[in-house]
Amino acid sequence: MAASPEVRGWLFDVLLSGGEILLWILTDTGERRALVAPFRPRFYIGAPAPTISRLQEKIARMSLPCTLTTTERRTLWESAPRWVIEVSASRPGTFSSVFTRISRSCPEAEFFNVDIDLPRLFLYETGLFPLALCRVRAGEDQRIGEIRAEDSPADPQWTLPPIRVMELRLEEAPSSPALLPKTLHVTVDGESRSLSGDDPFDLVATIDSLLRREDPDLLLTDHGDDILLPRLARLISRTGHTLPLHRPNPMGIGRLSGGRDRSFVSYGRTHFSAGAWTLSGRWHIDRSNSFAYAEAGLEGLLEQARMTRIPVQQLARSSTGTGITSMQIDRAINEGILIPWRKSEPEEFRNALDLLEGDKGGLVFIPRPGLYESVCELDFASMYPAIMKTFNISPETVDCPCCPDNPVAGTNHTLCRRREGLIPRVLAPLLEKRARYKELRDHAPTPEERRSYDQRQGALKWLLVVSFGYLGYKNARFGKVAAHECVTALGREVLLQAKEIAEEEGYSLLHGIVDSLWLSREEMTEDECRRLAENISTRTGIPINLEGLYRWLRFFPSKSRPGVAVSTVYAGAFRSGKIKVRGLACRRSDTPPFIRRVQEDLLALLSRAQNREEYRRLIPEASLLLEESLRALRDSEIALPDLVVTKRLSRDPQDYRKASLTAIVAQERLARGIPTEAGQKIRYIITGLSDPDPSSRARAFETFSPDHSCDRAAYADLLRQACAPLLEPPP
Repeated sequence: MAASPEVRGWLFDVLLSGGEILLWILTDTGERRALVAPFRPRFYIGAPAPTISRLQEKIARMSLPCTLTTTERRTLWESAPRWVIEVSASRPGTFSSVFTRISRSCPEAEFFNVDIDLPRLFLYETGLFPLALCRVRAGEDQRIGEIRAEDSPADPQWTLPPIRVMELRLEEAPSSPALLPKTLHVTVDGESRSLSGDDPFDLVATIDSLLRREDPDLLLTDHGDDILLPRLARLISRTGHTLPLHRPNPMGIGRLSGGRDRSFVSYGRTHFSAGAWTLSGRWHIDRSNSFAYAEAGLEGLLEQARMTRIPVQQLARSSTGTGITSMQIDRAINEGILIPWRKSEPEEFRNALDLLEGDKGGLVFIPRPGLYESVCELDFASMYPAIMKTFNISPETVDCPCCPDNPVAGTNHTLCRRREGLIPRVLAPLLEKRARYKELRDHAPTPEERRSYDQRQGALKWLLVVSFGYLGYKNARFGKVAAHECVTALGREVLLQAKEIAEEEGYSLLHGIVDSLWLSREEMTEDECRRLAENISTRTGIPINLEGLYRWLRFFPSKSRPGVAVSTVYAGAFRSGKIKVRGLACRRSDTPPFIRRVQEDLLALLSRAQNREEYRRLIPEASLLLEESLRALRDSEIALPDLVVTKRLSRDPQDYRKASLTAIVAQERLARGIPTEAGQKIRYIITGLSDPDPSSRARAFETFSPDHSCDRAAYADLLRQACAPLLEPPP
């Protein structure tokens, strides 16, 4: 069959459809093409050398749709390759059944590369990646004969393809899953229209017309996964109408369906993730269900997709840890390193003293409470990832048998000098690319370019942040607690060394925490601080940057120990006029918007102070601002949405034992039929904090009506508590 002419375009999406790998290409001529990519996914089987041949013969007699060969591969922990059986499935659709049959028949064997998502495995093995600029040849049957990428994930100046975006936003979430949305706002190219949900037939017909006319590449929603698309699916079922949410493709059009909701615990916090409603031929990104989008915007999300080789819709709903793990697997596969099916590297038994000595965490210098003038802040750039790269820290390089003479200070561990570890090889391009993005951002000629580069570097920052946590995570593919301990030990040494260098140059340490230092010296200049940062970077081998110079910086006392400051609670005004705040109410996600705004207004007023004396003189004016806010609260001038408290559920509603406000509202929602699970965020209004009836103390915002009233005295107390630390005259 004759091949079609070569086309050029961006790899928009990769998915498994009808047992085949389906690629969506946005061509540079404006076409949206669906093409089938031939792919024979492979996995590997290991066994003792004398039994490999017999095992291969046994599998061959099973007459499975696959081919068998022997090849040499090694695991991360092995220094030399060994013989394994390579099993190549006839097509992606047979991969799972082939593996299942073999694993059941050969329980004594080891299996590798078997639990990797097939679209990702396709990208790893072909070198392609989301939004790669490609040249493609395909036959009339829409099967690809040749595809190659013209750019690289490492390229910092990649261009965003022309993507048509349609935004769908609910004016208000329905209080019951059975109810239709009251109003749906649809925005295309900056023009918005509002659709009424009163008539389901009319609503579906209008959405159908808009989708066909605009043909968007991206549906950008708020609560699309948990509210909007599930309700549209119900409407389709009720009305018998269809919606062109999927684009047609050679494998047929699938029905609209979503994944399962799930609750999970990460870093001690319970999270909730709504089931993913993904589309074929279009992206659906739910802004309320995407950490990457929330933290780094669309360009940051796409930057992560390019670097991690995870398709965009999947990445939008994945943790950043999934992204860094994908990069590690990609590197391992391309270097012939086997990925075990079930990780079996248990932590060695250690006594309590060893654990106490080895796992001390980051170094913290506790500040004294007070307001300080002439302060500079220095921050190590991606300190832990930089340490992992510089000192060659990776699971296989810690306590290697070849380098017992290279100890890590503060631990009982050693590091390898002879071979570079997998983790440093993965982190090096991330560190280099982020540094390049920051340089491009700082010299960008337009605000749009600055925003673009900032989103991209921010996305890479999160991949670097989690790379350290996953190094010690028990379920991580390439985790090892000893490696984690080496990083924190070297981090303590580097921070201590930086402190000593600063003191040599006449600076006084006010505060230090893990990767940041706050230093004071009379009449310091920005140039002097930058020279200090360069000196520390040179002598420690880890880059450190000047965050800024403060006119004043205030550390607040602990409530239980007034003579000691809380190391993570402070506020300060930079000489540039920018305000930096950590740990105060305005930084907390559960603070009502009204209280957040008042505290921010107080900080803006106090930031005008050039020194301690001016700060004290501004306190009366700040107190008047607080009193005016309290008056507005008493006189019911504050809109109800500005009093909403937002809390994340740490457990399912029925598992709460105490009648906290969060528990009361969670159980109210459940009783009213509103889906409520651990990890979800709920919103409520305080209605009677001291009411003897627990059910009257707070009410879910979705069910609040004019018949209810809020407890303004309780909100006034919260406001005073938030503002009190700022209004206390500094000594």
